[in-house]
Amino acid sequence: MNENSCSFHNEKELRDGQVESVSAGCPPPCDEDNSALLAFRGISISELKNHGILQALTAEANGWEPAVMNTEVLRAQEEWEAVDSIQPETGSRASSDQPGQLISFSEALQHFQTVDLSSFKKRIQPTIRRTGLAALRHCLFGPPKLHQGLREERDLVLTIAQCGLDSQDPMHGRVLQTIYKKLTGSKFDCALHGDHWEDLGFQGTNPATDLRGAGFLALLHLLYLVMDSKTLLMAQEIFRLSRHHIQQFPFCLMSVNITRITIQALREECLSRECNRQQKVIPVVNSFYAAAFLRLAHVWRTQHKTISDSGFVLRDLEVLAKKSPRRLLKTLETYLAGVSKGQASLLGARKCAGPQAPPSKDLTFTGVCDLPPHSSEGTWLI
Repeated sequence: MNENSCSFHNEKELRDGQVESVSAGCPPPCDEDNSALLAFRGISISELKNHGILQALTAEANGWEPAVMNTEVLRAQEEWEAVDSIQPETGSRASSDQPGQLISFSEALQHFQTVDLSSFKKRIQPTIRRTGLAALRHCLFGPPKLHQGLREERDLVLTIAQCGLDSQDPMHGRVLQTIYKKLTGSKFDCALHGDHWEDLGFQGTNPATDLRGAGFLALLHLLYLVMDSKTLLMAQEIFRLSRHHIQQFPFCLMSVNITRITIQALREECLSRECNRQQKVIPVVNSFYAAAFLRLAHVWRTQHKTISDSGFVLRDLEVLAKKSPRRLLKTLETYLAGVSKGQASLLGARKCAGPQAPPSKDLTFTGVCDLPPHSSEGTWLI
């Protein structure tokens, strides 16, 4: 409407169920007005807002105070007012106390240090119980016992492994969101259930179903891997390898299996010597997990392993990791030193090449829990 538009004074008159507009001093609405309205219908709501047309149509302007508002204008106004209140849909269970905010490993760990975990702690078995010759051999040739002052920290690790994923807990949701964003580069929240978790290497649409034997510790390990600037590079390289068109494997499921190996190594006291040396448990456990994942990726890439080899690769890794944890940790230290200098590639001299393939739902993955039991006793290397 321009300044030369005439003033209208409208009043309602109901005649035979229809509303008619009566104008003082101006002719009834004509075809030209109808064509203008049709033209507005083709303009986006944001454009109407930008040009002030909605305000002109819905507010007092130039002395015109509409008594009857066109239904099209009302609908447009309601849609525009709703724009600011629309939030990205993150799924029925993607609740968070701070939506979109990443969570650090230390913050997630602090959560478990402050909540009551007594019911979960009752379930843990801190060490392997040995009898007969196995107990004697372990006493004579096995690793030293963990220092008394470190046992509470060890028990916390094992207790977290007993905790499942609770989609109603905001902290749990933030851990999942952080892992997803760091691996994919996405800046948006995602649903806590959905096919996108299969893209990351879970077997189904709900990550909680794949944490058997590792519990929430498996997610904490992934969080540790992606939230450190040095290990993030390693995680991204392994993730790319997992999507190789020939050598693909389920990334997160493989990580869960490595967490299982880490738990067993801790319970069998394989890490006690290093924990005693550093006077810490959680940092040693995290480093051991990362070192084992590094070793697996190197073997997978250089020996051209495929998904059909997964069970055997994990079993060999478990044997090596338990027998020679210090050697494994040294490999990680060398890699991280190279990362800080911009020289390291965990996949050897040449990085993983070849087209990326979407994860196949027909992959048959064999984890450490699916293999026949074997003896883990042997000569300990330090």
